[in-house]
Amino acid sequence: MTRIEAHAIETARLSLEPLRIEHAEPMASVLADPQLHTFIGGVPATVPQLRSRYARMLAGPDDPGVSWCNWMIRLRENCRLTGTVQATISPNGDKLYAEIAWVIGTAWQHRGIATEAACALVDWLAQQPIHAVVAHIHPDHHASAAVATAAGLTATAELHDGETRWHKGINR
Repeated sequence: MTRIEAHAIETARLSLEPLRIEHAEPMASVLADPQLHTFIGGVPATVPQLRSRYARMLAGPDDPGVSWCNWMIRLRENCRLTGTVQATISPNGDKLYAEIAWVIGTAWQHRGIATEAACALVDWLAQQPIHAVVAHIHPDHHASAAVATAAGLTATAELHDGETRWHKGINR
């Protein structure tokens, strides 16, 4: 299977830019609030840690059948980076599925940015040879559950590492 590459995605208010190492410095401040890590785990990364992480992400996975697609979310009104969306695209038999995630810096939360970005990502994935989209969300993370619902995903009864699996089939 051929790897799928991230391409720029535009929405009414946002530009989703494919990841670049240069994003590390501004993103360190976007992701600096320790409260942001309540549900996603970990601690805020430093600029060198983000540069290293982004270099690994840009190198891609060892498995040629898996694609890592990562975007920075830029609010066009002020050109500020506000968060990230990502999709890991993997084979499941002879079909591909995408596991998606999003993170919005605390200063930009509650403005619909995550919803707009996640919906744009799911729409973009529907144009790829993807058969299903999944997300894993902590059961107490009501804001992310609302984002998943708006993006057309439905909660399942499945748990993965304590998180609820959300799913959306894409008809092909």
